[in-house]
Amino acid sequence: MPTRRRYPRRRITRRPTARRTAPRRRTPYRPRPRPRRGRESDGQVLVFGAVVLVVAAVWSLVSWLLAHWWVLIVLAAVGSVAGVWWVHRYQQRQAWDRSRQQALRYGLPELDALHHRDFEYAVRDLMRRDGCTDARQIGGAGDNGADVLATDPLGRTWVIQVKHRRDGDRGSAVGTPDLQRVNGTARQLYGADVVLVVTNGRFSTRCPPLAAQLHMHLADRRTLATWASGGRPLWELLPKVPPPRRGR
Repeated sequence: MPTRRRYPRRRITRRPTARRTAPRRRTPYRPRPRPRRGRESDGQVLVFGAVVLVVAAVWSLVSWLLAHWWVLIVLAAVGSVAGVWWVHRYQQRQAWDRSRQQALRYGLPELDALHHRDFEYAVRDLMRRDGCTDARQIGGAGDNGADVLATDPLGRTWVIQVKHRRDGDRGSAVGTPDLQRVNGTARQLYGADVVLVVTNGRFSTRCPPLAAQLHMHLADRRTLATWASGGRPLWELLPKVPPPRRGR
C-alpha cells in the first residue's frame, strides 16, 4: 500500500487591518481683515479739512470785524447794557428775598397742616429769616438724623432734627431714641455747635433730662409758636446756647 506524502502545513498569517481614520474637517475660509490704514488716513483727512474750514471761517470773521470796526463798538455797548440790567435784576431779587424772609411768619395751624417734608423747609426758611444765609434742608434717606443745617451770624453751626406731628401736641410724643440718634452724629459728622430737636408736638418726660446731659436743645410746640410768629431769632429763645466762636 503506498504511503501518502506529507506536506508541511503552511502558517497562515493575518495582515493587520488598517485603522480607519476620521476624515479631516475642512476649516471654513475666513478672509483676512484688511488693513485699516485707508480708514485712518481718511479720518485724518476729514479732521484736517474740518480744522482748515474752522480756521478759514475765524479768519474771515476777524477780517470782516476789522473792516467794520463799528460793529465791535455796538456789541460792546449792548453787552454793557445787558450786564448792568442783569446785575440790577439780581440785586432787586435779592432784596425781595430778604424782605420776604424778614416778614416770614407762621401760625401753629398752618404748621400742623404741612407735610413733614414741608415742615423741614419751613424750619429752614425760619433760620434764613434769622440771618442763617446758608441754611439748607438735607432730610431724607441717609440724613444721619439731621434735617436742617445752618450757620448763624455768630458763626455757630446748627444741626436740627425736625419732628412733625399731624395732631400737634395730641399726637405721639417725641422720645429719647430720636435725641440719641441725632446726638450720635451731629458733632462727629457735621461739627455741630448747637444740636436741636424741634417739633410742633411735645416731648416725653424723659427727654429734657437727657437733653441736658447730652448738651442738646429742645424746641417744643410752645417755643415753636413764639419763634415762628415773631421776629426774635431762635437762639434768643433757647437757654444755655453756646457762646459765639472766637474771631466773630
